[in-house]
Amino acid sequence: MTVCRDCCCGSLRKHPSVDHDGQLRALRDALEPEHRVRTSLCLDACTQSNVIVVQPDPLARRDGARPVWFGLVLDDQVLGDLVTWVRAGGPGVTPIPAVLELSVISPPEK
Repeated sequence: MTVCRDCCCGSLRKHPSVDHDGQLRALRDALEPEHRVRTSLCLDACTQSNVIVVQPDPLARRDGARPVWFGLVLDDQVLGDLVTWVRAGGPGVTPIPAVLELSVISPPEK
């Protein structure tokens, strides 16, 4: 899992009511060490901040699964739904729950 934390994502200036450090801590507490949670500089999806990208595990990737991008991850409910989905297998293993489909975004064009 990659958590964007740069110019907009993780910014108190843009999202003053979000505990950005708390979000990251909650993800790490819930998922590590079984799943790697890392931060990234800008992922170029600033209009959809906070952005999280969930990568498939290596076996699912070999079978064609691709990373899933989530935007507007601003509350604990979405964060909890993401954790539950990742623990259940994530991309290519477990279908994205309908509630999370609402947060799926397209990756930025290169």
